[in-house]
Amino acid sequence: MTPVAEFISVAGHKIAVCFDDSQAPSNAPVVVWLGGFKSDMRGTKAERLALLAQKHGFAFLRFDYSGHGESGGAFIDGTISSWLNDAEAVIQTFAKDRLVLLVGSSMGAWISLRMVQNHVAKGGQSRIVGLVLLAPAPDFTCELIEPHLSANQQHDLVTKGFFKEPSAYGHEPYIYTKALMDDGLKNRVLTGIIQTHCPVVVLQGMADTDVPYQHALRLMSHLPNDNAILTMIKDGDHRLSREQDLILLEKAVVDLLASKLNAQT
Repeated sequence: MTPVAEFISVAGHKIAVCFDDSQAPSNAPVVVWLGGFKSDMRGTKAERLALLAQKHGFAFLRFDYSGHGESGGAFIDGTISSWLNDAEAVIQTFAKDRLVLLVGSSMGAWISLRMVQNHVAKGGQSRIVGLVLLAPAPDFTCELIEPHLSANQQHDLVTKGFFKEPSAYGHEPYIYTKALMDDGLKNRVLTGIIQTHCPVVVLQGMADTDVPYQHALRLMSHLPNDNAILTMIKDGDHRLSREQDLILLEKAVVDLLASKLNAQT
């Protein structure tokens, strides 16, 4: 049965949230799904995690950023900072002071890394107990998009404030605004050592045409002090939604949860 979303207000927008902790022990971390650019919380990977939560009895939290899915707001108004704010508000509302395990896909991985940086800066490093990052795209605006802009796209960015690019995942094009690009520079994480103070599992497809696997290797070079594991999937694409990919995702989440619960006993 498809869960009905509830809504909270964040920065004047209605953010759609699905949260299930009906079978979770009170001391178990909340698994939080953070989707990618222009994706939504009803996608294949999120649905698979919802089933996994029911099977293993852990709490699962997912939501749509503003301008995405069932949430309010215009997509074109969004930035990394605003979507990070959405994520932090949802977690604060539904997970409160509970431990969380972040599962971030593509842009969601970038937001996950920014979130853990914020927690560490505030002395809250113990609250985030693990990161599972799929096809991580940290700093994608300045690292993966800006260097490859055509002359026409650069012109549109300056004169119109945005440019469009065809999407391989739907009929509507992606829209990249100057505000998004400028804000991306303020949220860069690949500028030094990323202190997560928790295990990190990265799943990356080597056939990913959106986020080259070399980008995941670069991310790993910024995680030298942590328990970080990178799994390269030779024929995996950006979606990582095939059955064999979903099994790897499930294992990563279950193993991290088990290690945390074992440490508590």
